[in-house]
Parts: sequence; structure tokens; C-alpha cells
Amino acid sequence: MDHDDFQRIAPRRPPPPPGLAARLRESLFSNPLSGAATLLLLALLAWGLPRLLDWALWQAVWAPDPEACQAARGVGACWGMVAEKHRLILFGRYPFEQQWRPALALALWALLAVGSVLRGGRPGAGRVLGIAWAAGLLAGVLLMRGGFAGLPLVTTDQWGGLPLTLLLALVAIATAFPIAVALALGRRSGPPLLRGLATLYIELVRGVPLVSVLFMASFIFPLLLPPGSNPDVLLRVLAGLSLFAAAYLAETIRAGLQSVPLAQAQAARSLGMTAWQVQRLVLLPQALRAVLPALLNSFISTFKDSSLVTIVSLYELTGALGLALSGDPVWRPFKVEGYLFVTAIYFLGCAAMSAGGRWAERRWRHGGRA
Repeated sequence: MDHDDFQRIAPRRPPPPPGLAARLRESLFSNPLSGAATLLLLALLAWGLPRLLDWALWQAVWAPDPEACQAARGVGACWGMVAEKHRLILFGRYPFEQQWRPALALALWALLAVGSVLRGGRPGAGRVLGIAWAAGLLAGVLLMRGGFAGLPLVTTDQWGGLPLTLLLALVAIATAFPIAVALALGRRSGPPLLRGLATLYIELVRGVPLVSVLFMASFIFPLLLPPGSNPDVLLRVLAGLSLFAAAYLAETIRAGLQSVPLAQAQAARSLGMTAWQVQRLVLLPQALRAVLPALLNSFISTFKDSSLVTIVSLYELTGALGLALSGDPVWRPFKVEGYLFVTAIYFLGCAAMSAGGRWAERRWRHGGRA
């Protein structure tokens, strides 16, 4: 029996994956420096974790009892402040008896997010998800605003908390993405004038902080409008946030387009496709798949950047926390616990987005199968 016959009978198989001990040794003790850093971090964890658990859990006050919280200051956390103020933190100045409406909008958007992760990457799913998200965002906004079917009207200056944070992030991402695609295509393959304008816009917006964009959208933009016209501040802030996010997304998409070999476009044109069909059916799908992690990173940044709208008097999650504590001297000393609560919400949101992005990336890599 020669070598070829042996290979047909017993084909070569990949080696078994390394065991847990081998993976830990490779990850944590691959060289002396890595081993020393691992031991130092373990020592810090052994010293700090018991103290943190003792403050956060074992000695903490969970009931909204100001006297008990004052007695436990410096020893245990006062989670009673969160129990007392959680509705004001989560929903801001939205009328108390109507807070089921933004809660229902949050549940609707969460279901859409889960459905997007589960259906993402399948043929034809993009159009269906786009329509579903447009309808879901519109339904959530109408539900929060009211003014029909017996629902009291709640103006946008009373919106706040987590629903406002998610609304800002979702609408900014949804509107920034098509703008970013147009900017990336214009900067990469448009005519010289269009390419110059797209480059100027991207570099100009990327060269200023988001705070200045929000100030311009909120305070300077109304001065340029005719007298008597004053768009809602929420709309102005959404426009500024969307245009700012589009500049960063455009560069990410342009990098994805540059990663696609030129032969792909040449082959598509040789088959009779138009320039737009080449971009839409051949180049853009490959480019977006290549830069999916970077796109997800931009989405997470937009979600966190929404906290800056507090400076223009929109009380999103962090602004609602400040609103909850500003006029209450009883609970104001326990603002650290409130910021930890808000931090946990942001962390869970970012972690969920990261997990959903990794799931979608695996599905796309395997042709729609996880």
C-alpha cells in the first residue's frame, strides 16, 4: 500500500483542540512578563474583590431608608436610593401614571433587536428588517408622544431616561448609515467635485468634538432659520448626532470598500452590470461584511455618545440621574450608587450589542447559519 492509498483509507484529520490547562497556560503564562502580570492581577483581585463584595452586597442597604443609609455610609452601599429613584432615573420627567408607554416602546425595540440578530444574514432579511425597524421606531415615538386614541399628549421636553437614550441612538444610527454609504461612495469613486465635497465634510466633522455639533444644532441653527420657525430641540439634536456619526461610519465603510479586490468590480462589469448594480450587489455586501466589527464599534460609540445631549437640556439616562438628585438633599450623598446603576445599564446595553454583533458575524460567515 503506497502513501496515496493510505490517505484515501485514513484521511488526515486536524489535531484535537488543546485542553483547558494548555489554553490557560498559553493565554496567561506564555512568557515571564505575561506570567508576572497575571500574578499581579490575581493578587489585586484577591485583595480588592472581598472588600468590594462586602461594600456592594453584604453590608449594603437595599431598602429606601435614609437613616439606615446614613448609618452605613463608608461601610456599605445604599441601593435604597436606586429603589427610591429608579423610575425617575429610567423615565426622567415623563408623567408617572403614563410611564407604561415608554416601557412598552422599550420592549418593542428590544424585540426588534433580538429579531434582527436572529434573522440577520439571511437572504432578503435586510429589507424586511428595515421596514420592521422603521415601523417600530415610528410606533414607539407615536406611543410616547400620544395625542390620539385617548392617550394624553406628552411633549418631547418631558421625555427622558432610558427610552430617550435608546431613541437617540437608534434614530441616529438608522439615519447616519445611508448618509455614510453615500459619503463613502462619493469619496472613493465619485466625480472630482463630489469627491472633494465628501472629503471636506468628513474631515471637517471628524475634526470637531460632538459637544460643539450639539451646541450648533441646538442654539446656533435656529438663528439661521426664518423668524417664527423653531424646530423641536429633539429633532435638531437628532440631526446633529446623525450627521456626526455619519462622518465616522463613512470612513469605516470606505475602508471596507477598499478591502474588496478590484477584480470583483471588473468581473461584475464584464457581466453587463451597471455601476450602481456593482456597488449594491457586489462591492457593498462584501465591504460591510468585512468591517462588521468596526461598524459595531461605531454603533456602540453612538449609543454612549448620546449621554452628551444633557448639555442641551435633554435628560437622557445620565441627565435623568442628575435630575433625580438635584433637588433632594436626602439622597444626593449617595450619587455614587446612582452612577453605578447607570453604568450597569450602559454596560449591559453595550455587552448585548457586542454579543449580537458576534452572533451576526458568525451567521454571515457561515451563510446564514450560526
